[in-house]
Amino acid sequence: MKRLLTSIATLISLLQITSAQLTTTPNGGNKKTVVQERVGLTDVAIDYSRPGVKGREGKIWGGLVPYGFTDLGFGTSKAAPWRAGANENTTLTFSTDVTINGKALPAGKYGFFIAVGKEESIFIFSKNNAAWGSFFYDDKQDALRVTVKQQQLAQPVEWLKYEFINQTANTATIALMWEKWMFPFTVEVDVNKPQLAIFRNELKSDKGFESKAWVQAAAWCADNNTNLEEASQWAEYAINGKYVGEKNFSTLSTKARIVSLMGNATAADSLVKDAITLGNINEIDGYARQLLAAKKTKAAAEVLRANYKKFPNQFTTNMGMTRALSTEANYKQALKYANAALVQAPDAGNKTNVQSMIEKLKTSVDIN
Repeated sequence: MKRLLTSIATLISLLQITSAQLTTTPNGGNKKTVVQERVGLTDVAIDYSRPGVKGREGKIWGGLVPYGFTDLGFGTSKAAPWRAGANENTTLTFSTDVTINGKALPAGKYGFFIAVGKEESIFIFSKNNAAWGSFFYDDKQDALRVTVKQQQLAQPVEWLKYEFINQTANTATIALMWEKWMFPFTVEVDVNKPQLAIFRNELKSDKGFESKAWVQAAAWCADNNTNLEEASQWAEYAINGKYVGEKNFSTLSTKARIVSLMGNATAADSLVKDAITLGNINEIDGYARQLLAAKKTKAAAEVLRANYKKFPNQFTTNMGMTRALSTEANYKQALKYANAALVQAPDAGNKTNVQSMIEKLKTSVDIN
């Protein structure tokens, strides 16, 4: 009995020491949130708490948020920046290497701090991502610093927020907005390197059991004029790979695009001729459109003529001849084919489009 009572007393003591905290609203009413977007093929996540202005307009910058580096009166740091949010560290996570305002930053998770200035501020990406606030900030753990000029906002922001703005295929501006100031910085990623790594891995999987996968990878390289040597091997495997390869318009024309970009026009011409014998009217026309978009007008005109020869006097090929002749400034002949296409237009939208082309050709304007 005595042993049982001792055990109960010990258990009660342990429970008192390790008692769990009950779930409540965030400290100070600050809102906890995560925003995440993909830039190119890079996942970017921002984890932060959102303080409110709460009637302190004009007292945030240089007041609640001190300028520069300050002694907060607690912790080991005697020169601490602002935590760029509230409560725990604001953190930024990048799934691949990035550049911040043109400066390299490796993939990883970083604590984010700002030494706020009156006109420009220092953004700090710290290797310490697990702190609470900046009380123990140590500049020896800085992974990157960049200096940024903050901007005035047209409309005040009550609750601090981060947004992704001004996005392109491989860049995005991340903007911290609060009260009447915005702190923007640009994240840029390398799309090609991770995309090629994905292709290499997936082509070794069951996805690589079909020629379409090899064509897709090779065509992407042609579209971006990159990694052409390896892309040529991928295209060749799509044609002749054991159990996978097949000769069709898609495989041959993709190989043709790549060898053309590599400077072998003779091999490209031979592949295109073989491809045309296997292609349907829309495949051939689509390939010619790719050539036109790449400003290879002479090659495009040859393909469009070959398509007309194989599928004469149809809407698609009449339109093709219109485009081919227009690239050669032979507007009178182009009008002949455009008028034939107008009669064959399959719907009102196409008819309107052809009519617009006819008006341009009448004034000797290239329609391409």
